[in-house]
Amino acid sequence: MNSRFLLSVALWTVCVIPTVHPYNAGEPEVASYAGDGSDAGINVNVDVSRVHHTLRGGMGASWHAISKELPLNNEKYKYPAREIAPRGSAYGGNPPVTDTEAWRQVKQYASWLGMNFLRVELSQRMYEPERGKFDWENEEMQALYLILDWCEQNDADVFLQQMWGYVAWNACPGVHPLISAPENLDDFANGIATLLEYLTKTKGYSCIKYFCMTNEPPGGPWGYWWEYGDEKGNVNDAWKKLKEVFDKRGITIPISGPDWTSMPVFNEEKLTFAPYVQSVDIHSYDGINAAGELNLKRWAEWAHANGKPFFLTEYGNMKLGYGDDHPGPKSFEASLSNADDVLRALRAGVDGVNRWSFTNRGNLDGQWQLIKTYDRENKVYLKDVEPENEAFYGFAILSRFFSKYSSVVECSVNRPDSVLVSAALLSPKGELSIFLVNSTKDDLTVNLGIASFPEKKMNIYQVTKETVIRPGFEMNVIQHFNSSKKIRLKLPAGSITTVSSYSLKHSDKGVY
Repeated sequence: MNSRFLLSVALWTVCVIPTVHPYNAGEPEVASYAGDGSDAGINVNVDVSRVHHTLRGGMGASWHAISKELPLNNEKYKYPAREIAPRGSAYGGNPPVTDTEAWRQVKQYASWLGMNFLRVELSQRMYEPERGKFDWENEEMQALYLILDWCEQNDADVFLQQMWGYVAWNACPGVHPLISAPENLDDFANGIATLLEYLTKTKGYSCIKYFCMTNEPPGGPWGYWWEYGDEKGNVNDAWKKLKEVFDKRGITIPISGPDWTSMPVFNEEKLTFAPYVQSVDIHSYDGINAAGELNLKRWAEWAHANGKPFFLTEYGNMKLGYGDDHPGPKSFEASLSNADDVLRALRAGVDGVNRWSFTNRGNLDGQWQLIKTYDRENKVYLKDVEPENEAFYGFAILSRFFSKYSSVVECSVNRPDSVLVSAALLSPKGELSIFLVNSTKDDLTVNLGIASFPEKKMNIYQVTKETVIRPGFEMNVIQHFNSSKKIRLKLPAGSITTVSSYSLKHSDKGVY
């Protein structure tokens, strides 16, 4: 395992040990002043006084509580579930709840990443396996409490997601319970309301900020979890009923939808669910190009005009490899693509982003995990949890410096996005983080200028595939400079760079 990482994390509670970048001996060098930098040609100008949008969330990754292996018994149903990875990889990524040491490590990684907006996933089967009979103490519910405990303690906002029902007692005739729409909407909505009352009133969780009732229902380019079989129905009826029950029972947690995938094209005529939701969210797995950014912008503008936040609650890149045992999603190439997606989403007006996924077994529909909790070859959970370096650090270079409720400020570049993608955030406490993604095969030199910002030391952090796979890699400051000076930065080919007034040693937690 990565013993250096866990040792440094463990020191949080006792002291902070100064560290230096392992590939830069001594103190980080001061970046040299480059004059007006006009010879380099690539200029990045940040103006903190020009605020484009203030987020209603932050950045995190999906963390599911579902763990049970369940036989499909598809022969019993006229409308069966798909055979291959029928639940995707939305289960089985966490260690057993009895393994307190492994869970301690998982939570430490979450804190180090600074995740502050997490999509936490469950199924109705977990809490209401039979109609009106609730089970609050089973292993999956205990895993949910461990996750919510961490979120509560670390001031992280929870987007609580019911992935599916998976309850035979409320499935449509002939339809597999995993994919079925609820036959009785009153039972469906009241079950959810009882869950939320238990979590917020009995358990006292205040971190749950949004609730979504089903994963990726029909309406977007793809949908799977809302099948009526021979019956007729519309998912809008369920949103409507859920809102009625929430209003009646005094539940003020906003309902989110439509949760469509993958990057559904904005079409206001299709948004018939709008009266019943107070938050809007969609997913993207195809990479976000200029057209996708414009599409996100249309979604965001419509949501904001209607007083609703707009979230990208799943993102990833299936073009780099998708399917059982495929390593593509955990590659650094995927990290570059994902970082590009996050910056484009920020520029488009998205209020928060959530990567798929934090924990993941890695042997179901691709290796999406940020941390390794499961031995795929021997099919056992690991006692020592460790990061998947390429995915983990490619995510951390943004997440560790990404405060929730930040404002997106002006960050202009005199070159197209095919050369360099950038965005800048100003935290509620006045700290500035500038993100730069060079996905090209060429090294770049850019001139960075910062306007309308108090004079502060700015710290440079950088990752490439070559650096993160080196043994003992640490994410420390590699250079620093004064914010009042325009400086010249070197951006290696295939790199993600953060320039921030936050000064984080590798032994520090991420910011919130």
